[in-house]
Amino acid sequence: MNPAPQPAPVSRRLFFAGAAAPSPTPLLLVLAVSVVVGLLMVLVFRYTSDQKAIGRAKDRLKAHLLAVRLFQDQLPVVMRAYTHILMGTGSYLRLAFTPFLIAILPITFLIIQLDRYLGWMPITPQQNFLVEARVTEPQALNQVTLQLPPQLSASAPAVHLTGDKEVVWRLVAERAGQYDVNVAAGGQTAAKQVVVSPGLARVSPIRLQDNFWARMLMSGEPALATGSPVQSIAVTYPPRIIRFAWLEWNWIALFFVVSLMAGFFFKTVLGIQV
Repeated sequence: MNPAPQPAPVSRRLFFAGAAAPSPTPLLLVLAVSVVVGLLMVLVFRYTSDQKAIGRAKDRLKAHLLAVRLFQDQLPVVMRAYTHILMGTGSYLRLAFTPFLIAILPITFLIIQLDRYLGWMPITPQQNFLVEARVTEPQALNQVTLQLPPQLSASAPAVHLTGDKEVVWRLVAERAGQYDVNVAAGGQTAAKQVVVSPGLARVSPIRLQDNFWARMLMSGEPALATGSPVQSIAVTYPPRIIRFAWLEWNWIALFFVVSLMAGFFFKTVLGIQV
């Protein structure tokens, strides 16, 4: 998921163009999805949990907490109450674990997919950006070349970072579109998609070789060929910042806050034990 693996610090200092002000569309999308997910979470919890058992467990916890307050000057009673609180908490967590697991798994998949759209902003026309290719062996650095479509052009010479086994190019796009840049090394060519758009678009900040879980979380492209001298190709898409309630948010943080608030609201309205 967002963020991609950290590129070399030197390449970060080369250049990073400022992102354009975000449109309200991502904010509305995050708010709408968060409210819907909050509702679905409590409904899933309602129909996959033993509501009566959860209600009894919560009532027992409240009773033992009240005993601690009422008999705080009687140590044996307080100790027994704390023991019952620990046991009651364990019972509640056991009852709630399966429903939460059933709800969290699809939400995790949803977050991964939405992050392709909301985690990063596409490159805009005439905006400079970096393409970073990492090779498996330092000896391959001098063999690496970049092949560009006519709509993209280099705005600075390539920089070779021997210690990080990276080659960095600074590019600029003439107009919006989806383009492939090709990195050639050792007689093999690897392509990386570059998305240029002034609006909301699906982007993949990095293309990786092997490493299934890292590709699932951070890359929206197929794996690079096994045995290729190119280990990864990254594009420095600007991270998306969403402005809401006088604060700047990462979309995932805003999603969790709003979905939890919506979940508690719907829980109360529908009378669901959580």
